[in-house]
Amino acid sequence: MGGISEETEISICISPDHKTTENILRSKAFTVSVATALTVTAADYVGIVSGNDTPDKISKAGWTAKKSTLVDAPLFCELPFALECRLISYDSESCRLVGSIINVSADESILTDGKVDVSKLAPITYDPCNHAYIALGEKVGNAFCDGKKLR
Repeated sequence: MGGISEETEISICISPDHKTTENILRSKAFTVSVATALTVTAADYVGIVSGNDTPDKISKAGWTAKKSTLVDAPLFCELPFALECRLISYDSESCRLVGSIINVSADESILTDGKVDVSKLAPITYDPCNHAYIALGEKVGNAFCDGKKLR
């Protein structure tokens, strides 16, 4: 669970027993990549397997890690969209991690006119009611505009 605040910070809930948490606290940096319809199997795998027990889980998923040039954290070549972040704070009791977004990394393959095209990205979200992943992408309205009709 997480969210973006004012487009400069991100908040994530992550328990202290994760290998990822240990790495973030050590490096004071992290990346947040978006899983896609094309990467759903590998994304599910890295989510269900612990890095504490399976240290090579990234390579087993078929992903290639490369070091970000902006923060001390990996980017994954197979995931076309990522936020590169510096750690602001972590509260192990609430499991709340807060980071400052330093850069948004987007592969050319998901851009249209220089902007991220959600239909090309095909990000997935988790549906906890049905234990399913849902691909996103269809435009259904205009943000900060359609609601004005009700004024």
